[in-house]
Amino acid sequence: MSRQMGDSHRRFLQTMMANGIVDEQGAKKLIAHCCEASNTQHNPDKLDDFIETINLKLQPMFMQITKGMSEDSGHQFYALVNMAETDVTRMSSDYADNELELFRKTMDLIVCSEKGNASSTDILNSADTMTTKKLKKSETEHLLNRLVHDKWLNEKRGEYTLSTRCIIEMEPYIRTMYQDQVKVCHICRNIAFQCQICENPTCGIKIHNPCVARYYKGRAEPRCPACDDFWPHEIPEVRRPKSQSRK
Repeated sequence: MSRQMGDSHRRFLQTMMANGIVDEQGAKKLIAHCCEASNTQHNPDKLDDFIETINLKLQPMFMQITKGMSEDSGHQFYALVNMAETDVTRMSSDYADNELELFRKTMDLIVCSEKGNASSTDILNSADTMTTKKLKKSETEHLLNRLVHDKWLNEKRGEYTLSTRCIIEMEPYIRTMYQDQVKVCHICRNIAFQCQICENPTCGIKIHNPCVARYYKGRAEPRCPACDDFWPHEIPEVRRPKSQSRK
C-alpha cells in the first residue's frame, strides 16, 4: 500500500480517535469499510502497512496506533496511544483529580496482587484513604462502571482487572512505577497479570493463559520452558479470533 495518507486512512483514524481501541478482526473490517467508502484499493494482507502510514503522520503529534495482546483471549488489538503522556494524566480530560487518584489506587491493588485482580470491596475500602476529595460509595461504584465502559478496566463477578487498552497505553508507566512487582510473560515478553506461574520456588516464571495454550499444544507432557519442571496447571484450549472479542 502507498505510504501516502488518503481519505481511507483519515476515516480509520477518526474511528480510532472515537473508540480508542479495536481488535484485529475489527480493524480489518474497518479498513475494508474505509477503503470502500473512499473508493480506494483495499489489500487485506497489508493491515500493518496501512496503520504504519497513519503512524508516520501521527509521529510529530506524539501519537501512535500501537499493537498489543489481550491477556484474556490472546487476540491482537490496536490502540491509539498518546506517547507524550506516560501516566494516568492522559485521562485528565475525562476524569476529575479524585477519580484519577482512585484509579491509581485500583491499579496499585491489581498490579500488586498475586492474581492480577482487585475486588470491588477492596477498591471501595481504598477510597477511604484518598488524599483528594473522598468519593461516596455510590460515586465509587459509578466511577468503576465508567472505567469499564471506557475500556480502562475489565470486570467479571465483582473482580476488576486491567483492560487491554490500559496495558497498551499505560505500559511505560506500569513498568516504571511497578518495576519490582511487574513480570513479563516468558513466551511473548509482554507484561503479565492474568497468567500461570511456575511453582518451582527457584523459577517462578509467568506465562499468559493464551501463551500457555499455544506453547503446550500437542505436547505430551507439559514442562516449564525455563526450569524443565512439570507444569501442573490446566492447559487451556487455543481460542480462535472473533470479530467481537473481549477487550
